[in-house]
Amino acid sequence: MVESAIDCQAMLDRIGDDECGARMVFVGCTRRTTGQRVTERLAYEAYRAMAETELRGLAAEAAERWPLRAVAIEHRLGVVEVGQASVAVGVASSHRGPVMEAIPWLMDRLKERIPIWKQETYADGTTEWIHP
Repeated sequence: MVESAIDCQAMLDRIGDDECGARMVFVGCTRRTTGQRVTERLAYEAYRAMAETELRGLAAEAAERWPLRAVAIEHRLGVVEVGQASVAVGVASSHRGPVMEAIPWLMDRLKERIPIWKQETYADGTTEWIHP
């Protein structure tokens, strides 16, 4: 969990391994429009200790399911403006298949299991709390 910008290059470097022919970092960013609503910004809150424990467990579970040599997950807390990264998930493996399977699995589980709440602030001034 981080409260400042996610450094995607640092994540790519962190999962680097000369034995890995495949490295992938997925970056989820705050988008401007959701349906017909214009988003001004997002704000994330979490029960930090529990979320960090669950994120480590999720990374370990992915490493058991696929032959991954590295897994890294970062999620922003606080205000995230349009265009900024809210979440980044990085994995590395000897071959591309495992990383291409692991990334969507990790994102789906993260949204299902990690106690992180999102508040959307719309251009019309209204807000809405969202938890998948």
